[in-house]
Amino acid sequence: MGPFLLVWSGQAVSLAGSAAVRFAFIVEVWSSGEQATAVTLLSLCAMLPQAVFSPLAGAVVDRISKRTALQIADAGGLLVVGSLALLHYLDAFQSWQVYPAAVLLGVCAAFQFPALASAVPLLVRKDQLDRTNGLLAGAKSAAGIGGPALGGLLLALFGIGPTLLVDVASYAFALVGVRIVRFAGDRVTAKPGAPRPRITADSVEGLRYLFRIPSLRDLIINFCVVNLVMVFGFALISPMVLLRAGNGALAAVNTSVGVGGVAGALLMAAWGGPANRGRGMMLGVVGMCLSGLVAMGLVGGVTGWCLTILVAALLMTLVNASMQTIVQTKVPHEWQGRVFGAVMFLSQISVPVAMAVAGPLADHVFEPQAARGSGLFTVLGPLVGDAPGSGMAAMLFLAGIGGTAVALWGLASRPIRDIDILLPDLDAPPEPVERSGQRGGERDEVRA
Repeated sequence: MGPFLLVWSGQAVSLAGSAAVRFAFIVEVWSSGEQATAVTLLSLCAMLPQAVFSPLAGAVVDRISKRTALQIADAGGLLVVGSLALLHYLDAFQSWQVYPAAVLLGVCAAFQFPALASAVPLLVRKDQLDRTNGLLAGAKSAAGIGGPALGGLLLALFGIGPTLLVDVASYAFALVGVRIVRFAGDRVTAKPGAPRPRITADSVEGLRYLFRIPSLRDLIINFCVVNLVMVFGFALISPMVLLRAGNGALAAVNTSVGVGGVAGALLMAAWGGPANRGRGMMLGVVGMCLSGLVAMGLVGGVTGWCLTILVAALLMTLVNASMQTIVQTKVPHEWQGRVFGAVMFLSQISVPVAMAVAGPLADHVFEPQAARGSGLFTVLGPLVGDAPGSGMAAMLFLAGIGGTAVALWGLASRPIRDIDILLPDLDAPPEPVERSGQRGGERDEVRA
């Protein structure tokens, strides 16, 4: 675990520095005009490039060594943030510059995820993958707790310039960790004289690979639908809490999300994950939907919200870590960059759609109906009430029911539930599965 922990510590420090700078960006654009649209646009500038460029980044990651890919991602972030710091100290920094910077940092993040996820199997044994993936998720959650606090402290004491320099130092620390660690088997294998497809054509191969193998196809479709439903619901948590209890309650809820993620990472590191990953993931998704959406919409008060969202964040860490382990163990290493890029694309591309739909529905349909007690609220009114925020609480409840139904479908689906049997790990011999009436063509194809 030594080499992994060295790389992990660098990436954890970099995540914390980046979270501090994101907080500084939000404060910068808000202070320039106090427009909520400006903050939303900043989020889209960071999120959309990461989603759109992930397939292309995955193809590049598979063409170069994973060590080089990680260095490109970290060096890119260092150059972007370093350029902003230079502009600041030259008295040329302006608020609008954080938007293109957020776009470029999103592109760097598109490279960082497939590079790091596909590099992990080079650093640890296969039986340690669930634990290490849990630690990676925990680092992200810890950065979500400490990063904004660090950013707020640095901004209050020193201003945006030193805050940017701290992030530059965090990227440099991550680069050093990657440079001094040897990645066993980190080489690119290509057949001599074989023509290589164009990078744009190669970038869609990760999607084709996922949809070519029945168990991976069904799993990713299930996850995409669940992700769409959950993002739709999670987009309403902040406005609902703000409307019902104010800023302090929202801060407590957001902190609980980070605490739950860290707790999930520690649990994953100690436990090692479910023996049956397919069944374990689907049960985890059911728990996420019931706690983070259904219960979140039904309970009242800050304590109830914090407890339900903490449980959901804990389960989300376990589910995401298991998902990464499945790709790392079922997909050939030379395909993992493209497949992880495809997973990132499919999981992120639904976010702006869900966010764009959730807000108008809450403002113009559910909140007015909740106040009048009409429409769906003739049934849901006794559950969520008619006070401000009740319409959004009803949307959380409905989203949770929908997500639970999709997860239960995944649990009932044999290609997902028995993915470890139907799609053995690449270094494990296939296990024969004889079922009455099973045809030979029903087994999943393991090879690319």
